[in-house]
Amino acid sequence: MLPVIAEVVRSGFVEGHHHGSVVALGTDGSAAYARGDVDSPVLPRSCNKPLQAVGMVRAGLALDDELLALAAASHSGEPFHVEAVERILASVGLGASALRNPVGWPLLDGIKDDLLRAGGEASVLTMNCSGKHAAMLATCVVNDWPLETYLDPQHPLQRALAGTFADLTGEPVAHTAVDGCGAPLLATSLTGLARAFGRLATSEEPALAKVARAMRRFPAYVSGTTRDELALVTAIPGAIAKAGAESCYVVALTDGRAFALKADDGGIRARPVVMAALLDQLGVSTEAGVDTEAVRRTGAAPLLGGDRVVGEVRAVL
Repeated sequence: MLPVIAEVVRSGFVEGHHHGSVVALGTDGSAAYARGDVDSPVLPRSCNKPLQAVGMVRAGLALDDELLALAAASHSGEPFHVEAVERILASVGLGASALRNPVGWPLLDGIKDDLLRAGGEASVLTMNCSGKHAAMLATCVVNDWPLETYLDPQHPLQRALAGTFADLTGEPVAHTAVDGCGAPLLATSLTGLARAFGRLATSEEPALAKVARAMRRFPAYVSGTTRDELALVTAIPGAIAKAGAESCYVVALTDGRAFALKADDGGIRARPVVMAALLDQLGVSTEAGVDTEAVRRTGAAPLLGGDRVVGEVRAVL
């Protein structure tokens, strides 16, 4: 069994645990900290999106920075996200009907409620992966590749993205699954994922540098205006970060240090708690220029008893 990485404490009593794995790499790519199994393959879910975006740029995709950030996003379905997806599609003469991702509501309840009050409904555009899918279609148009089958793992686009993924992680693709959006989902270890983000954060190769610049300039396009990922990268100058389903998370700093984690039960509440604690324990949160309290707030997960705080989810590192 994997070790406990977070525990649920109510009124001084530990009532539950999240097991999982955590890794931190130094500037040279060596392991600075590891807990659990950081070398066996996992499915990083949407943490893969920035790496796929690099593959698309390598294949000729050319987008303005905010649109490229959206290509790497699990967006919240806010109006500016939807408008940007439409801009990507329009830039290559396509509409929403070309998307092959499923219909979905905005990720956050408040944004969903706003949409409902405005008379809107779930669509392929509000689904959080629509930016990636629009960028995939745009890449196909640039290369004159078939559009209808762009999600097939043997499609030229997906083969190109798999090649980039293996290159950046430094590992062969361990397994190809199907993600929730219908696109191929590539497996790597947490160490491989962190390694790839360390390269993304520091490389001068044009494709990597463009994606990193886009994520840094337009972090709200990568997630949303109210998300903990946005709060974290805003608090750490130059950081890039991507969260994924099943409680995956990866963060990289401008000097190449990188941090990746996964809670084995997929418990989303453990994700920001463990990452904030990891950054704090390794001294990142107190470095010059970092908003220490803002980093720590991203990891705050209080538990209520009635109308007062009686406990918390806390990291175990």
